[in-house]
Amino acid sequence: MGLGATRGISLVGLSGAVVDVEAFVTPGLPAFVVTGLPDTSLGQARDRVRAALAGIGCGLPSRRVVVGLSPASLPKQGSGFDLAVAVAVLAAEGVLDRDVVRGWVHLGELGLDGRLRPVRGVLPAVVAAVAAGLPRVVVPAENAAEAELVPGARVRGARSLADVVRGHGGEVDDGADPPDVDEPSAAAAPAAGRPAPDLADVVGQAEARRAVEVAAAGGHHLLLLGPPGAGKTMLAARLPGLLPDLDDTEAVEVTAVHSVAGTFDATGGLLRRPPFEDPHHTATAPAVIGGGSGVVRPGAASRAHRGVLFLDEAPEFRADVLEALRQPLEQGSLVVARAGGSARYPARFQLVMAANPCPCGQASGKGDACSCAPVARRRYLARLSGPLLDRVDLQVEVAAPTRVALATAGGEETTAVVAARVATARAAQAERLRGTGARCNGEAPGPLLRGALRRPPDVVHDLDVALDGGRLTVRGYDRVLRTAWTLADLEGAAAPDRDHVGAALLLRLRGRAVAA
Repeated sequence: MGLGATRGISLVGLSGAVVDVEAFVTPGLPAFVVTGLPDTSLGQARDRVRAALAGIGCGLPSRRVVVGLSPASLPKQGSGFDLAVAVAVLAAEGVLDRDVVRGWVHLGELGLDGRLRPVRGVLPAVVAAVAAGLPRVVVPAENAAEAELVPGARVRGARSLADVVRGHGGEVDDGADPPDVDEPSAAAAPAAGRPAPDLADVVGQAEARRAVEVAAAGGHHLLLLGPPGAGKTMLAARLPGLLPDLDDTEAVEVTAVHSVAGTFDATGGLLRRPPFEDPHHTATAPAVIGGGSGVVRPGAASRAHRGVLFLDEAPEFRADVLEALRQPLEQGSLVVARAGGSARYPARFQLVMAANPCPCGQASGKGDACSCAPVARRRYLARLSGPLLDRVDLQVEVAAPTRVALATAGGEETTAVVAARVATARAAQAERLRGTGARCNGEAPGPLLRGALRRPPDVVHDLDVALDGGRLTVRGYDRVLRTAWTLADLEGAAAPDRDHVGAALLLRLRGRAVAA
């Protein structure tokens, strides 16, 4: 009889928990049992482990093998426990030193030939291991670069189970390594990303360009409403280029989300640029919010964390998808609940929506080119519900470019010029909001705006009129104040005045003035 043990990591969302993986080999009828709330893929580990052990000349004897995953009350998902199970069994058989492997964390999926396959979520798993005082981690070679991004981690990459056994001082048969495990080549390196599009490419649209700059400077949500070809999509695609790089904390958060989603390439290090997600309007709620059968995966909203979520043709999205965004717009996180458990993912993104003014897209101030009935126009825009629009700080009408604008095109400010102003405004916000938990004006809490940052009655007079007249909700009142502070920061003012508040109100109400 023998008992071997090592460690694995169970991920629920981005939170990792250390799991003790124990193997007990005892005389009895041949069997391989996995206990401790494994899901289907983990329950099938017995077949992968049995084949991999046979491939290195350590086939299981005709005895009973019981593998326990502790704590037993914590659900375990995925095939990332394969390596830990195999190592625990080898320790129980005396092939590996039991005291040595107990202090290591093992992550990876086993192929039937013994090779180690990469798994998702290595970065948050290694973060959890280091936080628990277990810095020594064995991962598949393809995940080693990602694991090494975690400060304090002592990472050992392995290409096969035979490599792991040798690394722990064990012996395996000659030729135990899978013959078709190839070394990575330079030709397989990912291609360099395309340069970010430049704001100078947008012809005219001074007001819309200004709105995009304000959105970037304060982290505000944005609606662009206008006919096809006006430049709405071009403006939205250039917003991420105006945002500053992510700091260390944000970079780890964003990288962890993309690691769990399986969209992270570790060759470039931590993700330092704000992400940009633009799902198609046929996307389902699980694709945007997150979900899936079995393991809950982050959706586009979480992958856009600390970046931009762009919904082009927003009224064409399903109503349940649009309404599901209301919670993360307020809370900055998403809780995806399923029958087998729930997972929380961060979702502090900037929402940018683009929409036509009507189904034909030709409605304008004059309205002479539109062929839609008035009821069709109202029904089309009504797909963007009032509660959703109430959470959008900037709502801008984008007119079609005129012939004069095309003739005089050229000399527009570049992304680099505007990004420098955005960076200066962000620095002022960071200093003012230090200690509040907010990173930019778009996240500033309402009590702070109406308390320590309260402006005199004459400055907020137009806001009070709009609130009394029912044109603003209290939420909208706070959002206009946030925009006013951003306008002041862009101009280098110490605090917003009545002109800043009025301009913020016009950006909120699509240019419609409020009577005094």
